[in-house]
Amino acid sequence: MTDAAPQPAAATSSSAVDHRTLAIVVYGLYLGALFCGGLSWLAGFILAYIKRDETAGTIWHSHFENAIHTSWVSIGFFLFGLFTFWFFFLGFVVWGVGYIYFVYRTVKGLIRAIEGQPYV
Repeated sequence: MTDAAPQPAAATSSSAVDHRTLAIVVYGLYLGALFCGGLSWLAGFILAYIKRDETAGTIWHSHFENAIHTSWVSIGFFLFGLFTFWFFFLGFVVWGVGYIYFVYRTVKGLIRAIEGQPYV
């Protein structure tokens, strides 16, 4: 009977490791998008949405929330830059700020996920 008790604990820690790995994969896909035209970003964005509810109540939930939030804000920067592009190429500045924002939030999240800490 004592052997049955450690198994659920092992399953819980295994699940936490899986969520940690998935958070790192999402951040890796986001960073990969900087070099491959953005297609891997879409895969990471979808993966973050799929796994967000599974991680409710864990530290990994903050990572998936961060990934989703970062994506929506980056989409906003892209669209705003697109509309302001015609005003003395102001769009380049907006896109640059959006790029820095995306990279900062992604790298910060990746570091925190590797360390096993919530995004906060």
